[in-house]
Amino acid sequence: MAGVRFEDLSKTYPARGGGDPVEVIRQLNLTIQNGEFLVLVGPSGCGKSTLLRLLAGLDRPTSGEIRIGTRPISDVPPARRNVAMVFQSYALYPHLNVRDNLSFGLRRSQSRSTLQRIQDQAFRATRSLPNPLRVRSVREQRIETRIDTVAKSLELTELLDRWPKELSGGQKQRVALGRAMARNPEVFLMDEPLSNLDAKLRTSTRQRIVELQRELGTTTVYVTHDQVEAMTMGHRIAVLNQGRLQQLGTPMELYQWPSNIFVAQFIGSPPMCLMPVTVGPNATLILGGKRIQVEGEMMEQLLRREGQNLTAGLRPEHWHLAPATNRNLKAKVSHCERLGNEQILTCRLEDGGHLIQVRSTPEVNVNPGDQINLESDPTGWRLFDDDGEAIRDQQLSAL
Repeated sequence: MAGVRFEDLSKTYPARGGGDPVEVIRQLNLTIQNGEFLVLVGPSGCGKSTLLRLLAGLDRPTSGEIRIGTRPISDVPPARRNVAMVFQSYALYPHLNVRDNLSFGLRRSQSRSTLQRIQDQAFRATRSLPNPLRVRSVREQRIETRIDTVAKSLELTELLDRWPKELSGGQKQRVALGRAMARNPEVFLMDEPLSNLDAKLRTSTRQRIVELQRELGTTTVYVTHDQVEAMTMGHRIAVLNQGRLQQLGTPMELYQWPSNIFVAQFIGSPPMCLMPVTVGPNATLILGGKRIQVEGEMMEQLLRREGQNLTAGLRPEHWHLAPATNRNLKAKVSHCERLGNEQILTCRLEDGGHLIQVRSTPEVNVNPGDQINLESDPTGWRLFDDDGEAIRDQQLSAL
């Protein structure tokens, strides 16, 4: 096992049809620790899958270097990188049963003489015969032992003789995972492996992947569009946009302290509510005709920025329904999403006309068109400057 490091990595595809070259990865510097589960997220076309392909050796970087441990691998052939990739489409071989799909990579991991190939094929052809009639192959016996171990861990033992067409989507995904596990690679690469599964199966498979990674301790790079997968699976999350790293941190760091407006709106479902404000006296925010008190870390920043125009953000759970007072904000409910354990209220503020979303308990009885009053959590406000970068105390942000 080993960590992964991208050093000033760039990938540009050549121009086509008279257009401009397409720069997909731009001067990326990123270190993945040994044994870490890193999740890559970002909008379509941001470079997530390209980064996996560069690490797997399916594409070559335009500039920069990729290292696994201390070993540079940009010029190393894919077969010698000791990485295993799990694709979105499973990519099982339809003419091989589950056992042979699991062992495919192991059989091709080392060169064999013609005699060894014949001996290995004879072993597989006679393995169902009585013991005295079987052809021996030490290499094939090791492979079978490894496959049996992997199949047991993924509950595939009863499926080893089935063909891919006889498997469900979840079973196919487990076979794809098992094929990667069987090679015992230094790095696992997973490109949206659960996107083709239904919601219930996705949840159980997600938990199994996390358990396996914890047991094996293999460095894992996981690409997903799913917010729940990103927040619940990774030790850290790397957010990409237009080929650049926007923020790297734990799920809660990204959720609570986004580094810029892009991350604030990309991480979280529903995303952070953003609105233009003016900094008032005594660490307050002026929104429309209301003055809102701010507490906590942001107070010190506001005291130094009185009169400035900023963008303020607040997560949906930091809005609370409240009685009508001069300090609270009036809003009109435009839509209700009742999710069983909670409900998301989409409201338009009377002051400023901004559309916001409020996370509420299911017991609250409101309907579209109702007038409500809201108070904000004074410690929940996040502030962004004209460039969209987060404003935060430098000492605390360095922690």
